[in-house]
Amino acid sequence: MPITCSRRHTALEYRANRYNPRSIPFDTTRDFTALSTLSYLYAKPPVWRRQNCPTHTLPDDLRPWLDERGSLTKRLRGVFGMGLRVDILLHGWKPAFNDECRVLAVAHHRYHLIREVVLSVGDTPLVLARTVLPQATIRIAQRNLSHLGTRPLGEVIFAYPDLERRQRAFSTIATANWSNAVRARFDVDQPLWARRTLYAIHRQPLLVMECFLPALRQLCQG
Repeated sequence: MPITCSRRHTALEYRANRYNPRSIPFDTTRDFTALSTLSYLYAKPPVWRRQNCPTHTLPDDLRPWLDERGSLTKRLRGVFGMGLRVDILLHGWKPAFNDECRVLAVAHHRYHLIREVVLSVGDTPLVLARTVLPQATIRIAQRNLSHLGTRPLGEVIFAYPDLERRQRAFSTIATANWSNAVRARFDVDQPLWARRTLYAIHRQPLLVMECFLPALRQLCQG
């Protein structure tokens, strides 16, 4: 059951603080004990292989998903219908991991809007996702990216005609990389394939990680 907070932002406070990199928007979808961490998903960040990884090394059943060049949201809806749901696991201004800062070419001390979600069909979780949005990218995108709510990110960024895909990397994320909350909630007991894509909107970068849960593979094979 979502927990509630004894203190809510007033409308005035929210308007004043929503673009302050050191303010953390209130989120009732997760435990407050996670507020001081950099990530709900990770206990430690995974190691990524650069985009030059040959696609024939990817697993056959996941290759179309890992190598998808368009919107993953659109592909999910094409396969599973319009019942796709987004649940927010974390949403707030936080520092990114060192490797993320390197890929984004941003200073390590900066705060960015971090958004972590799970994409599900019905009660079946299919994809875990993490997005790192620098302030400059939010400004250039006219702040639409900071007001996604439960809309899938792909619906928004693929509507930008000048969206660039600059880099892609892959990883098999070990169970030890996931937080205890993720391992318990999503029954993660094996390495999971994931991709991480560096996009740019009006030349300003954003980083998107998408990890494919076992249920996706089972549904595709079934």
